[in-house]
Amino acid sequence: MQNILVFGTINSAASLIDYLLKEAAFYNWFITVAATTPVTTLANTTSNLQTVLLHPDNETERQQLIAAADLVISLLPTTLHTFIAADCLRFNKNLLTPSYIDDTLAGMHTAIKQQNLLFLCEMGLNPGIDHMNAMQHIHRIKANGGTITSFKSYCGGLISPESDDNPWHYKMTGGHYNIVLAGKDGAVFKENGAVYQWPYEQLFDPNRVIHIPDFGYLAWYPNRDSVHYMSLYGLPNASTFMRNILRYPEFCFGWKNIVELKLTDATKRYDTNGLTLQQFFQEHFASHGFGEWIEKQLTSRFTQTKQLLEKLQQLLEAEQEASEDERNALQDFMMVDNNGHLMDVNLDSIKNQAAATVAGQMHEANLSMKQLFFLGMDDDQTLINKGDCSAADILQFAMEQKLLLQPADRDLVVLQHEIHYELNGEKHLASSNLVVKGEDHLNTAMAKITTLSLSIAAKQILQGNIHETGLHIPVMSSVYVPVLQELEKNGIRFVENDIIIQ
Repeated sequence: MQNILVFGTINSAASLIDYLLKEAAFYNWFITVAATTPVTTLANTTSNLQTVLLHPDNETERQQLIAAADLVISLLPTTLHTFIAADCLRFNKNLLTPSYIDDTLAGMHTAIKQQNLLFLCEMGLNPGIDHMNAMQHIHRIKANGGTITSFKSYCGGLISPESDDNPWHYKMTGGHYNIVLAGKDGAVFKENGAVYQWPYEQLFDPNRVIHIPDFGYLAWYPNRDSVHYMSLYGLPNASTFMRNILRYPEFCFGWKNIVELKLTDATKRYDTNGLTLQQFFQEHFASHGFGEWIEKQLTSRFTQTKQLLEKLQQLLEAEQEASEDERNALQDFMMVDNNGHLMDVNLDSIKNQAAATVAGQMHEANLSMKQLFFLGMDDDQTLINKGDCSAADILQFAMEQKLLLQPADRDLVVLQHEIHYELNGEKHLASSNLVVKGEDHLNTAMAKITTLSLSIAAKQILQGNIHETGLHIPVMSSVYVPVLQELEKNGIRFVENDIIIQ
């Protein structure tokens, strides 16, 4: 019998456990779930499963469990992998996780290789299935003799439209650890031959959007260090290489405000015992110039709105004073745009665009306050009670109180790849699109993709079908081929396209 050890919460591991249990009897597996929270939703209803309550800091119990396992799967946050990875090395165990490779784990690469072990990381959604689908295309294009010039990836865990009922247009669909620190280190990417390094403050722009087929427009921001992946993808010479996160535009608008208001500051400065969310926001804003910030926001928007309304009024008055022949002559005309190109202009179109811009400015001014109130700016009932905290800690708490998926909510995963390449003197665009909707707050699309990917990889390792050793992410065909094939059997199917472009 082979023993599989899973670290994580029951909620995060539910889909993983379901898959492993379906295969356990056939492959003679025994599964131990080391849960970091009390087990309330899973009972030991099978002889192939046991659950134990364990805090990862408990060295003795942790090492006993790892020593007895044939394969370890960790769904814990990256910061806790150090203990587990070190124990896997000590007891000669393979390790699977959806988390990013941090510096500590990277430093273990030589030792992992020397012990003929496989530590397979980034085996989730993003990172994870994005790597696998991308490499499937990259290897195909290269095998056919193509030269890839540009790679762009867009991926996001979103709330499904029917469950989108708050001004943030966002709910927490994945791991909740340090979610407020996403993007804090900025981002690095390459575009048109130049490498860009954007600071945190520049990432969240609601006007930076991409169209997703059969879905609509979503905002995006660059994800971490894309350049790091160029060599791992075998694309060191690509002129463009970008990995991006997708969000609804309203979220990016609101998060830009959050950053400006220093609500993601990690300095511990607040005693939260007995402190309500309302009191925190009052204290924080009093020391970070909220009054000046909101005045600047409103003044800027209302000044632009006032100017637009005045110009629109002048246009309407001029139109009314003109004769019918003059109005007909002015209805369509040409002007020069900012790039020096002539373009046709329709008077009615100008009026409609001006009106839409005015409405947009007023909506943004209103949205800023709605989003802050939703997070608890006026909540005098919810006590934080978490001791000394930073603004980021409290924001995390507020989001967990206000933005969690509810039982009937459904999440949504959207992933899109765009790969430009040249072959036989022709330019091509290969694209992949994936949209997966969850079932409820436990059986989410994100959890399904993440845990299925891990489960399938676990089966391949235990069957001896993956021979690589060392520290890896899933860019090898021995990993991505069987995983993508089985994901498709479970309804996780990409829509692929490859066209010749001018």
